[in-house]
Amino acid sequence: MADIEKVLVLGAPADQGMPLVEALLREGLKVTAGVRRADALRETPFPDLPTTAADITDADAMAEAFKGQDAAAFHLPFEFDRERAALFGRSIAEGAKRAGLKKIVFNTACFVADRDLDLSAHDGRRDIERSLEETGIPCVFIEPTVFMDNQYRIWTRPLIMRDGIFAYPAKPDLKINWVCLEDVGQAMTNALLTDKADGQHVPLGGPQAMVGDEVAASLSEALGREVRFQSLAPEEFAARMSELVTGSREVQPLSIYDGMAKFYAFYNSQPTSPLVVDPQNVKDLLGLELTPHLEWAKSKDWMAGLG
Repeated sequence: MADIEKVLVLGAPADQGMPLVEALLREGLKVTAGVRRADALRETPFPDLPTTAADITDADAMAEAFKGQDAAAFHLPFEFDRERAALFGRSIAEGAKRAGLKKIVFNTACFVADRDLDLSAHDGRRDIERSLEETGIPCVFIEPTVFMDNQYRIWTRPLIMRDGIFAYPAKPDLKINWVCLEDVGQAMTNALLTDKADGQHVPLGGPQAMVGDEVAASLSEALGREVRFQSLAPEEFAARMSELVTGSREVQPLSIYDGMAKFYAFYNSQPTSPLVVDPQNVKDLLGLELTPHLEWAKSKDWMAGLG
């Protein structure tokens, strides 16, 4: 097994990056954040974390960022221009190979099929994985289903707290092994510390496959008030997200809202949910005990920032 001590994290300031940094530090690893802005971590829990400049569109910049590191662990922004996503993968892969990294752990931040789906963001993830695999560096691809934390975001939590409605673009019988971001960060960290998952694509979901009504029941128990599930058409969900952020319900092509709608339209159209995974696989490969939904929900301050 490769001796991993120094890890470069891309996306550290983001909500998926912070739990990863916390897990890496907890395991005694030396973490450097690859960032675009020197002050990117100033408003995070880790303002003093070492940083280095990293441009994921530039192989030379990535080679420089990876210099002296043992491994890289990261997620990447969703990119709905597939060629640009492929550029990210090529730049990171070339930089990693030139720097002589010993391991790469990539969190795809979404379900990834074993074939293209004609969804640009998804297919771009496959392009990135392919570029990383071609380096010959041991890679682990952590492929989460759907984040529990989506239920806590500004586009879901206010309605839960104001009206007792959990509105989500999942059809009523769509089962999802929701997973929390802390477990994703720990899975990535564990993947760095063992060779059992090297070369593998690891679907990652929580311990329970839940439909929307079951999520609402769990939220009801955690909050001590009734929450009911409202199944939204993916297009309506996208329009609401767009309106919240941009002030307009018009969903622009290649926007994050358009992309999410297409993802959920695909999930809802499948005869068997692609978002159901066997949690035993992650336990066997990575030694990870996954967090139940109710435990996660009880850990959150659901009124934070809502006034």
